[in-house]
Amino acid sequence: MKVDGKHYRTIWKKNKETIQIIDQRYLPHRFIIEDLKTVDEVATAIKEMHVRGAGLIGATAGYGMYLAALESTEENFLLNAAEKLKSTRPTAVNLEFAVQRQINKMTNIKPNGRLEIALKTAKEIADEDAKYCKMIGEQGLKIIEEIANKKETVNILTHCNAGWLAFVDYGSATAPIYKAFEKGIDVHVWIDETRPRNQGARLTAWELNKQGVHHTVIPDNVGGHLMQHGLVDLVITGADRTTCTGDVANKIGTYLKALAANDNNIPFYVALPSSTFDWTIKDGIKDIIIEQRGEEEVKYVQGLREGEIQSVLITPKDSQTANYAFDVTPAKYITGLITERGICKANEESILELYPEHKL
Repeated sequence: MKVDGKHYRTIWKKNKETIQIIDQRYLPHRFIIEDLKTVDEVATAIKEMHVRGAGLIGATAGYGMYLAALESTEENFLLNAAEKLKSTRPTAVNLEFAVQRQINKMTNIKPNGRLEIALKTAKEIADEDAKYCKMIGEQGLKIIEEIANKKETVNILTHCNAGWLAFVDYGSATAPIYKAFEKGIDVHVWIDETRPRNQGARLTAWELNKQGVHHTVIPDNVGGHLMQHGLVDLVITGADRTTCTGDVANKIGTYLKALAANDNNIPFYVALPSSTFDWTIKDGIKDIIIEQRGEEEVKYVQGLREGEIQSVLITPKDSQTANYAFDVTPAKYITGLITERGICKANEESILELYPEHKL
C-alpha cells in the first residue's frame, strides 16, 4: 500500500545483513523504519510489537530465521533460534507455520546451502502473504458489491487492525474494502478503537486515511448501538488462529462484536489466509492458547502531546489489571470465512472443500 504516495510493504530486505520493518509502536504520529540484523532483534520486535498482526508476525519470523542462518547454519543453533521465535507470541499460528517451514527447508539440505534456502523461503513466505491477501480482497469484494447493489453507501465495521500493517501488504479484513474503494464503491468503515493498545484508532485509521478511504473511529462499545440502528451493513474482522471447524481467535472484543451482529442479523465475516488455519485442533475455546500481556498496556495510554509521544497513567497506580490479548468466536456466530481460495462456511466440511489436502 502507499504512504504519502510511495509504495511500502511492512517488511523487506535492505541488504544481505539487514531486514527493515515499519516500527508500528510510533504510528500514527511517527513513521519510523527500523533495521533488524540479528535473530534476537527479530524476537524482540515480535514480542514487543514493533511488528504485529498474524501474517506479518509470520513473515518477520521467516526473515528472522534467515538472519539466524547468517550467524550460523549449524542445526542446533537454528533449532534454538526457531524455538526462541516461536515463544514470542503464542496465539498467532502464522508464526509457528513460518518458522517450521524454514526449519523443514534448511534441515533437509547440507549446511553450506542453508543460507541461500533460508533467504529464498523468507521471500516466498512474504510474497505469498501479500499475494493471498490480494486474493482475499478479490473474493471479499463480491460480498460488498452485493450490498452496494441495494444501497448507496456500504457501512462496514472492523475490529483491531487486520490491514496491510498486520500483513505484508493489502491486509485481510481491509483487502475487500480496498478493492471496493478502487472500483468506486462508496464504502464507509466504522473502526473500533480496540483497547488496550488501540490498534484500530492508531493503525487502521492511519492506513485508511493514507489510502483515502472514508472512515470513522468509534469507542469499542459503540458497535452494538450502530447495529441496532441500521448503521452497519457488514462486519469483517481478521483472525490470528482458526480451527479446522471454524472457531476463530482474534483480538479481544471480537466475540462481543459477533454476538451483537448475530442479534441484529448482520453478516459477520472473518478474512484470513490459509496460513492462519490450525489444522490440528477442533475446539477453539478449549485448545487455543490465549496470550496474556503486561499490565502497562491497560494502565497507560500513549499519545501525542506538544509534539512528543508520551504515555499517561489512566488507572490508580496500584490497581490490578487483566490483559487477555485475544478471545475466541465460536463458528456458529460466523457467517463465512473469506480466504484466498474462496468464501466458505465456518464449519469443517465447508473448509475442507476449499482445502482438500488437509482431509484425513
